[in-house]
Amino acid sequence: MLPAEELVDTIEERADHLVPPLPHERSKKEQRLVDKALRPNVHMDDQQIDRTLADAARKSPTRRKAGTGPLVSLPLPAAGLRVQPVTTLFNLWTHEALPILPGQVLDEYFHPFLRDHFTNQATQMDTRLIDVLMHVAIRFSAARIDVVSGYRSPKYNLMLRKKGREVARQSQHPEGTAVDFRVRGVPIRTVVKYVRSLRRGGVGYYPRSQFVHSDTGKIRYWTGT
Repeated sequence: MLPAEELVDTIEERADHLVPPLPHERSKKEQRLVDKALRPNVHMDDQQIDRTLADAARKSPTRRKAGTGPLVSLPLPAAGLRVQPVTTLFNLWTHEALPILPGQVLDEYFHPFLRDHFTNQATQMDTRLIDVLMHVAIRFSAARIDVVSGYRSPKYNLMLRKKGREVARQSQHPEGTAVDFRVRGVPIRTVVKYVRSLRRGGVGYYPRSQFVHSDTGKIRYWTGT
């Protein structure tokens, strides 16, 4: 038996080796190549998009909840093929990413993903908003859609109004029926024109802030700042 002071704690001795290495940070060129590889090669007109989504809804199982529409569920690829995301939603406030995969049911991820970043509260979002985002992703072959705002708690909505922000008193955001977003590399005016053509609800155009507002309320159009 060796004296206690001469014994070596093997865990402590190996501690430096147990620390995981820092992740490699991609350069701008490497990130562009990755985005290009993940970008789906889809060229479809609006009628083909609607038919594809309708066929997918009939063939794939979906879940419905009271007060919400059916989730878009694209058919799964053949066995042995790599599953590529249709697009990836990126929350500009929380820096969280939500890949949208074919055949994926999103409701359990979609609601917390669009939570209020100020109060960290989530609500039951209207899943018809997924249809709008999916249409936009397919129409513009968008590998990434940046989410500017989703759910806003009444407290946060009131605070923004007091600060003089362009926020409606009866905003759709506290109801969980609206999302603000932009598509990288696509002019906002082009995205707004397409979303309005879907006639899924209200569509706001904010040229200075560079985002599109889409909600599932009454069909109406406006331009803000």
